[in-house]
Formats: sequence, C-alpha cells, structure tokens
Amino acid sequence: MNKMRFHLNTNFIPPTKGGVDVSFLSLSEAEKARKFHSGFPQYKTTPFLSLPNLAQHLGISHLFVKDESHRFGLNAFKVLGASYGIARYLAKRLGRDVEEVSVSELCSPDVRRQLGDITFATATDGNHGRAVAWTAQQLGQKSVVYMPKGSDPVRLANIRSHGAEASITEFNYDDTVRMTFELAQKNGWVIIQDTAWPGYEDIPRWIMQGYTALALEFMEQLQECGIYRPTHVFLQAGVGSFAAAVLGFLASYLGDDLPVTVTVEPETAACIYQSAIAGDGRPHAVKGDLNTIMAGLACGEPNSIGWEILRDYAMTYICCPDWIAANGMRILGAPLKGDPQITSGESGAVTAGILEYIMKSDQAGDLRESLALNRDSVVVLISTEGDTSPDTYRSVVWYGRYPAPSRH
Repeated sequence: MNKMRFHLNTNFIPPTKGGVDVSFLSLSEAEKARKFHSGFPQYKTTPFLSLPNLAQHLGISHLFVKDESHRFGLNAFKVLGASYGIARYLAKRLGRDVEEVSVSELCSPDVRRQLGDITFATATDGNHGRAVAWTAQQLGQKSVVYMPKGSDPVRLANIRSHGAEASITEFNYDDTVRMTFELAQKNGWVIIQDTAWPGYEDIPRWIMQGYTALALEFMEQLQECGIYRPTHVFLQAGVGSFAAAVLGFLASYLGDDLPVTVTVEPETAACIYQSAIAGDGRPHAVKGDLNTIMAGLACGEPNSIGWEILRDYAMTYICCPDWIAANGMRILGAPLKGDPQITSGESGAVTAGILEYIMKSDQAGDLRESLALNRDSVVVLISTEGDTSPDTYRSVVWYGRYPAPSRH
C-alpha cells in the first residue's frame, strides 16, 4: 500500500436537511460537559496556537492547532470523554442529573459509601485507558485496563501509575475490546469504552459528549481571534468517536455553515474510509493486526453511533501511510521560524502531515481543488496527544524514522 487514498462524500447532507440527529452533541450539552470538567483542579483550556508562517508556506489564510498535550497533565485529550462518561454513569446510579453532582462530591468518601466498590474496565491503545485509570483513581475506585499486542510498555506503565491493574494482550484492538467486555460481564465490572455496539450505547454517547467540550473551546478561541468559523477541519478517526463528536457539535452549532470536514485514518486500520467507499450507509470493519505507527487510531470496527454522523456530515475520508503521520510530527516539532513548537505524537500529528501533503504534493492537486483549499482557507487541526510514546517520538523526529518518499 503506502499510498494516500481519499473518498469524496457525494451523499453529504446539510445539517438542516435531514441528516442523522446530532442534538445530543449540542452547544448546551457541550457547556454542561465543560462545566463538569471545570470542577477538576487540573482543568484549564488547552492552547489554541496560530502557525502563520506554516499557513503562508502551505498557501492558506490561517492555520490553527489545538494542543491537547496539556490536557489535565495526561498528555492527551481522552480524559474529557472518560471522566464525563464515568460521571454520567455515577450520577445515574445516584438518581441525579450530572449537572446536580459536582466533581468534589463524586470524589467524596460519602458517595463512595453510597455506591460501594466499583471497578471500571476498558480496552485501550493507551490514552483512553490512562484516562479511565486516572478518573477511577480520583474517585477512589478500581480500574482494569487491557491493551492490544504491540502496545508501548511506556503507555502501560503510565496506566499502572494511576493504580490500574493493566496488561498487554495477544489480541488486536477490536478483539481486546471483546475480551474486556466478556470479562466485565463475568466479574461485574463497569465497562467504559468509547465505541458503541447494539446494547452498549449510553456510555459511548456520554463519552462523545465529553469530547464536545474540546470543540466548544476551540470555537470560542477562534472567535476570540476575530474569526467566526473555520472553513476546514481535519479530524483523526479511529473508531470514529472523537471525529463524530467534534463534527456533530459543529453541525449542531453551525448548521449549514458547517466547515469542510475531513477524516484521516491509517491505511491499515481505515474502517471509516472503508465504510464510506462501501456506499451502503452501513459501518464496515477491517480485519487483521491493524499495524500502524498511529497506535491511537489502530481500530478496525467503527463506533456505530459515530459512523452515522461521519456518514452524513463529513465531506471527505482519507486513509494514509505512516510516513504522513511521521512528517506531521516533524513539521510541528521543528516549526518554521516564528511559529510555536508543538510536541505531537503519531496520532496527534497525522492531520498536519496530510494537510502539508495535500497543499504541497503535485499528486494531490485534484484533492486540493475538490476541498477548495486555497488562500482564503482557515484550517483547524487538533493535536490529540503529545509524545505518549517517547521512544517512538524520538525515533521519528530525531532520527528520521518513516521518511517521506520522493514526490516527483
């Protein structure tokens, strides 16, 4: 493979013309999630960085990158979903709305006595599992985390540092999810997974609502710069939960002013891309080891809720080789003079890599034109993680692993 592929969504439905309902990702829901998050002392709005020199180099008007490596000291955005999903689960157990329950109350010995001992379980490539473990630790509860084969031991150690019982399995991500679900049913654990399947939909919806706080932040930050909306947003898609949460919020908030939205995945784990090209409106899985440098996106089965949003409202679906992500890491880590430096991991930087490829490669002219990326474009990217695998980060940024092929 080793080739970028894309699919234009010819069935795009404007938000006001009858696409799938996104009201559960509305502005009011995002504000509710942010209010909850702000109860943690670690909460602060993450940086929204302008890269004017890179924008000029690429031939666009503005380029902004939201840097999630600063989120709660956990080096990734995932805690927004895990903490909110757990909070809504606990509020429901207490017979109350999440708006009525503060973070300090949920973390109190009083609430723990009311609810008893709870074990939260999840499968993860790293960041989500650390977020679940951290949240359980704040609550004085237990967590069990399973990781797919090939996971970085550093990510495993980070999860264990929050008191979790964690291990690496011999399965790929999707089979690890299945194993975790079976063990949770057997042992009475509460599974906190950011993907949905029939019969397991409430918690994934709540996790997606937690992610909308990020989108609310960057829209406010963009408007503080005097810009009402982006023209283009590039979003990483693993199972699709994050991308669909951000896109659903934007569709609800902006209506038919929705920006051109592009999903980006690894070519070896492109379940959203494959679902799009199938053309039947249903989610489709990809099989195999799902090997990619982009560990956080190595998922073969779409979130059934998220897929419907991406199906109706995304403009373009892209899958790409690992060197695209590696290029993004180097571009953000060694910026043009005057632009801020951003430490972005493999999954965090892939959108920067694909944007640079689209704007600078002779082979991407048709896609560039189809997306209307030009001197008037205002592009927003989200760096979803920092250097969560430090050895991988250094091997790419310092030592040039996964070099780009010649473009001529």
